[in-house]
Amino acid sequence: MHSLRDDQVEVRLPTTEEACQLLYFEARLLDERRYEEWLELFTDDAYYWLPMHTDGETSDPRSHISIIYDDAERRAERVYRTLHTPVLDQSPPSRTVHFVSNVEVEPATVEGAARVWCVQLIAEMRPGGPSQAGLGEPRWFAGRCEYRLRYDGEAWKMALKKLALLDSDRPLYNLTFLL
Repeated sequence: MHSLRDDQVEVRLPTTEEACQLLYFEARLLDERRYEEWLELFTDDAYYWLPMHTDGETSDPRSHISIIYDDAERRAERVYRTLHTPVLDQSPPSRTVHFVSNVEVEPATVEGAARVWCVQLIAEMRPGGPSQAGLGEPRWFAGRCEYRLRYDGEAWKMALKKLALLDSDRPLYNLTFLL
């Protein structure tokens, strides 16, 4: 365990193993469609962000176009709609496998949180017959993730999940599952 001072507040840094365990757990929750438990991994003030452009200059979601930019209320609404309302785009529901690799814990903090980087590859498949457009065909989403983690005294929580998709500037149809 390491800790740093950030604006006179001591911030605990996760070990690489602790960061990996959180990211692997998040991937399993998403793959098992345990979205309500996934919501519990976030701090109350956290954002879930998929920027439109991944040019390295996208640091302020308020001044750039985003595919998704969800605060706690929007995340909860997205999960509720996906699990509890008849969403045609998720009938039948997507099956996913999230691969997490190249996990790095930065030795510095940002806004009172530890910064963790990783690479994610998400395989998505919606079952369906050949006459259903877009169903029955596997899709792949590759991207680099930035997380900001805070330790709340009991567990690591995500203060930010930013997923910069490799092809975010291309048409992405039916992103109605959680990445």
